[in-house]
Amino acid sequence: MRFDKVWFRYARRADWTLQDIDAAVEPGQTIVVLGRNGAGKSTLLQLAAGVLRPSRGVVRDRPAVVGWVPERFPATQPFTTIGYLRSMAQVRGLPAADADRWLERLGLTGHAETPLPDLSKGTAQKVGLAQALLTTPGLLVLDEPWEGLDAPSRQLIPELVTEVTGAGGAVLVSDHRGEIANLPGAIHWTVTGHGLHHTGEPEPDTGADEVVVEVVARRHEAAATVDRLRASGHRVLGVRERDPAGVRGTSSVPGQRAMGVPGIESTESEGR
Repeated sequence: MRFDKVWFRYARRADWTLQDIDAAVEPGQTIVVLGRNGAGKSTLLQLAAGVLRPSRGVVRDRPAVVGWVPERFPATQPFTTIGYLRSMAQVRGLPAADADRWLERLGLTGHAETPLPDLSKGTAQKVGLAQALLTTPGLLVLDEPWEGLDAPSRQLIPELVTEVTGAGGAVLVSDHRGEIANLPGAIHWTVTGHGLHHTGEPEPDTGADEVVVEVVARRHEAAATVDRLRASGHRVLGVRERDPAGVRGTSSVPGQRAMGVPGIESTESEGR
């Protein structure tokens, strides 16, 4: 797939959101789209997925099967979780068993009969991910797919990305948290100044759009507190144990980096 001199703006007299985008997406590639909030990452991804059409230029050779996961899954539809996934499978000529398989893999079995509008943000996001993967896509487009997901689901996304690229598909994913930017072989695009730049190793986005918050919890509530923070879309940076005499030791959350801040049991970073 190729962006051929693509320009985009949301209204005829509006400022240009993206200008003169010229880039290629090859089969088997993972492309991580970086940039500040408001830079145009989501716009670029929607153009890639075919949700938006360029104001100028053209997107060529888009794969026939595109999996699209927006930042917020539209969960206002009048379906239960299983009803929605089975309906999407039927539209694509797939058996209901394919929907059931993704329901189980993404930990949605307990929400099978829950109406979509009643789902939490993270659970609704998993439904969106499941529908995008019902058919192995030639192009998978993920717009901040980690938002609201619980820890097991967040850890599953790099595995799913690798499966798609291993089958010859390409993946475009926006990732301001840096959770997939270091996946081996990932290519980095940075959206800035209305344009697109190829970059090397990504720099963490720790600008003014994020704030670090310190959370203190009782020892027996620490694990549940960490789970709630992650389920709400926050990034837990570390966990530290303390007692009244001072810090006795450090217990890192698996897969996370301990901050080493005395007296702080849980530290998390929340995007604004």
